[in-house]
Amino acid sequence: MEGLTTIQKLAVLFLPVLFAITAHEAAHGWMAKRLGDQTAALLGRVTLNPLKHIDLIGTIILPMAMFALTGFLFGWAKPVPVDGRNLRQPRRDMALVAIAGPGANLIMAICWAGLIHLGIIFGDEYAWFALPMIYMGSAGILINAFLMVLNLIPILPLDGGRVVAALLPPRLAIQYARLEPWGLMIVVALLFTGVLGNIVHPGVGLVQSFSAWIVGLG
Repeated sequence: MEGLTTIQKLAVLFLPVLFAITAHEAAHGWMAKRLGDQTAALLGRVTLNPLKHIDLIGTIILPMAMFALTGFLFGWAKPVPVDGRNLRQPRRDMALVAIAGPGANLIMAICWAGLIHLGIIFGDEYAWFALPMIYMGSAGILINAFLMVLNLIPILPLDGGRVVAALLPPRLAIQYARLEPWGLMIVVALLFTGVLGNIVHPGVGLVQSFSAWIVGLG
């Protein structure tokens, strides 16, 4: 997105960020509903309506401030509530609920790659329309790839941490769960020390390449 002003970059990023977070949270609720827990469904959270998932600070204010100050996007949506007592096989099903979020981001990344493909097809004759599609598609792939890989890091309360907790023997899982109150601080510390970027960068590149390959861009 070189050559774009800050306002233009924010305009390009707005929808990809909004729908990446929305799809991620809705997927958690959808999977929980499929596996027996209606909590999210009863609260109207199994939906692609962004208004149901937006957290004013985490989804709007913080990401915009972070991008304006550092060029880096970081934020969150309202977590989808899941009651493990309602799941048919709680430990296994909590892992499936957790992995559904990153899975949704992979699907979204592929969809945004498809938008780039359309932009390229229409590019020669309708450049005024195709160029924003390509910019937005590129942003969509990057954002969803980042969210997918970030959430797969095995630190609670990230989705990867939920999967690890579900796979560990019960005693170890209880001890591991005690680290959750420190999880967000650990992630923020990794972010500001630059370690987080080194961790997620290879995976993000892999997801980007895979998404492009799936739609014939590779």
